[in-house]
Amino acid sequence: MTKFFLLLSAAAIALPAYAQDMPDTDAPELVVTASRVAQPASEIGQAVTVIDRAEIERRQTVVISDLLATTPGVTVTRNGTLGALTGVRIRGAESDQTLVVIDGVRVNDPASTGGGFDFGNLLSSSVERIEVLRGPNSVPWGSQAIGGVVNIITAAPTEGVQARAHAEYGYADSMFASAGVSGKSGPVSGSLTGGYLKTDGISSAASGTERDGYRQYGATGRLGVEFAPGIGLDLRGYFADSKVEIDDGFDPETFVVADSLAYGTTQELYGYAGLHANFADGRFNNRVAFTIADINRDNFAQPGGDVSFIGRGRSERYEYQGDFRPLDQVRIVAGVERENSRFNDGVTYADTGITSVYGQLIVKPLEILTITGGVRNDDHEDFGSHTTFGANAALAPHTGTTVRASYGEGFKAPTLYQLFSEYGDRDLDPETARNFDIGIEQAFLDDRARVGVTYFNRRTRNQIDFDLGTFTYQNIARAEADGVEFTLALRPVDALTLTANYSYIHTENRATGANYGNDLARRPTQTASVNADYRFAFGLSVGGTVSLVGDSFDDAGNTTRLDGYALASVRAEVPINDRIALYGRVDNLADARYQTIAGYGTYGRAAYGGVRLRLK
Repeated sequence: MTKFFLLLSAAAIALPAYAQDMPDTDAPELVVTASRVAQPASEIGQAVTVIDRAEIERRQTVVISDLLATTPGVTVTRNGTLGALTGVRIRGAESDQTLVVIDGVRVNDPASTGGGFDFGNLLSSSVERIEVLRGPNSVPWGSQAIGGVVNIITAAPTEGVQARAHAEYGYADSMFASAGVSGKSGPVSGSLTGGYLKTDGISSAASGTERDGYRQYGATGRLGVEFAPGIGLDLRGYFADSKVEIDDGFDPETFVVADSLAYGTTQELYGYAGLHANFADGRFNNRVAFTIADINRDNFAQPGGDVSFIGRGRSERYEYQGDFRPLDQVRIVAGVERENSRFNDGVTYADTGITSVYGQLIVKPLEILTITGGVRNDDHEDFGSHTTFGANAALAPHTGTTVRASYGEGFKAPTLYQLFSEYGDRDLDPETARNFDIGIEQAFLDDRARVGVTYFNRRTRNQIDFDLGTFTYQNIARAEADGVEFTLALRPVDALTLTANYSYIHTENRATGANYGNDLARRPTQTASVNADYRFAFGLSVGGTVSLVGDSFDDAGNTTRLDGYALASVRAEVPINDRIALYGRVDNLADARYQTIAGYGTYGRAAYGGVRLRLK
């Protein structure tokens, strides 16, 4: 650990810097992921990281998972090339235990074995804001929120008309371009963003020589109509069509993944249609909505060949949420939901449903103290009823200090594949987790310096795993995780910002058997990231990121070690005028060789350059 801290310190000293705009300290930052209603961050007792559009553009982000990998408590694995299967784990939980929401739509795939979300196809084109909540939060969100919640919010319309566009080119004949327009006039508002990415990629097999390319085109849109003050219609849509070449070959001599001609296609369609009605000067807000998530996946053994795998997943949700403030110090948030989901893998067709009701009470007995408590009941057509509790508190005295504490429960319903496939068992129970954390954050020097630390402990029971004794899925696994997350933010002068985080997360397999007491697979105990940004007076911005990831194991038996690694990147941007800017970056500056999954390749040194356009 000492060596790790020394590397982190050296990175912080050696990094170049890059610009960040001054935040508006008079306007409190609002967060919606904790309770599904907007709250000041100082009133939330849970650990949340917020990434805005300015940060996404500063970091010149292409794939959202690359940005998430530099946030506290988050680790990412990818099966090789850009666009390949990508999993995001929060605080050492399974990637399938990360709930993902895009514009109010739950987008986890009902057709995948574990019901997870593939981050490989989530690009940055239209993303305006990301909120990452760490820890179980099933009271407002329901199933799968065991590790945490990643809430993606796309560009919303603003007054007048605005447009933005960008195009970049770089390593492996990569081209990434997007354009968007938004506007608002009277009661009508709308936005539309489209994007396209193409790259020759790298070999997904670490031992391979054939590049595996990737292509995606997609669009997002919003439309809002206010029929009367506080009463209106909200429509949101997300579409992406992706194709990725994959390596699913096997070398019989080395027993590792090998080159192949296989490829996969994915079509994702997410939609939200809702009505809102706000009464009593905003004290009683109501929302009804219908959401849909439709994901079609196909794999092919070779171009022109037959389909080797299909996955058809679809979920539809009907929901009502009310937000009532009878007093300034009391807020009641409650809702009822119905979800119908189905899947088809070419062999099995199955569907199920779940009806849920939840309520949260948010009280402020003192101006500096906010206490939240909630309960949820989910009635599943197959496993029956499950009740979840949660509570948190935030104390924010006028000293720059915020103390947070929370107790959260999470659950994950068995997936349709785990219930109904030829390997399924209809008597499965939901996975459950209990977590507590406590943290403190302190601001110094007129908020130019901020440091925080959080401790957490999570116990997960009834985890579903494949039972080699019965060749079916069973509730046979359990796990524990505990750790500490440190964060640091400095802005010594307006032009310079520096942020850093370090996470120590110990995971342990608690299932009876040969692997009892082992580390969970692909869970590095230590991770850290440092970002620095500086803007010169004449407009040039320069910056860099260093990420450190410790050792881990690729398997449950802890026999295959994945060595730790360090990645450095540098970037720059220069404005040509108030509408056009040129930018460029070099990723993996030291050309480090590493793997996040044994046998799968990763990118070496790669350079990219582009142009950005903004019209207001």
